[in-house]
Amino acid sequence: MAAKFLGQFLLERGTITSAQLLAALDAQRASNPLLGELAVHHRMLDAAQARRINERQRAEDRRFGDIALEMGLLDAGQLDVLLTAQKKGRKLFGQILVEQGAVSAELLDAELVAHRRDLDEANHALALGIAGHTLADMATSTIRVCNRLFPRLAGSQCQASGIADDAVLDACDVTAHVRIDAGSESLLVGVGCSRATARAMACSLLSITPEECDEELAVDALGELVNVLMGYVVRDTLAEDASYRAHPPSTALSAADLASSRSTLALSMASQRGDFVLIVG
Repeated sequence: MAAKFLGQFLLERGTITSAQLLAALDAQRASNPLLGELAVHHRMLDAAQARRINERQRAEDRRFGDIALEMGLLDAGQLDVLLTAQKKGRKLFGQILVEQGAVSAELLDAELVAHRRDLDEANHALALGIAGHTLADMATSTIRVCNRLFPRLAGSQCQASGIADDAVLDACDVTAHVRIDAGSESLLVGVGCSRATARAMACSLLSITPEECDEELAVDALGELVNVLMGYVVRDTLAEDASYRAHPPSTALSAADLASSRSTLALSMASQRGDFVLIVG
């Protein structure tokens, strides 16, 4: 059993149509802009300043507003205005479905109960699947890193949906991984996905349009995404005073090749930018 986002869950149950799903997703994205987007919209920052703050966010895992204050680009009053506007406009996916007439409030309540039960069963199955594995702790830590960073880096929530099987691994068109050596040990983090997912992630990561993103740029961006993930995995996994040597991102091995080693664990991940495989080792 694989964990699913509410929209995909409702679609597969026949509760909503593909058109209704896409319409609700578009409305949800519009209702929940990033703080940097709001600051640019309100002319408190220009696009270049917002990008500078976003770049620091990737490296420091801090809130946009805190960095903007520290850099002197926003004051406390401006930040409060932006946070209030962001909170006021934010809408839940289910709320949007009701507003758009796709489901009734009563049907939504029933489906939310079923979705929560489905998520609990999927998470339990995943926990059983990795229980006892030597990489269980690292996998759990890396999933949490993805949960924390993907909304900022890829403009999407993500969640683990199960252990990746051979068919899922073989379906990955592009894979990037980063390896570090820490004394006698080494750590590996890799991401594999379709070309379409890689381009969607690249467009969010680089704040560019699909027309501006060719395949080479998408692959480079996937490598950068993995590099950022590894940075946080290192911080969460190794001791503060640990010394290590990081290798640059590589796309030389496929997801199936990386996962073929007994010292790796491959997980299926769901995101609104597309499904992907997370490989840890």
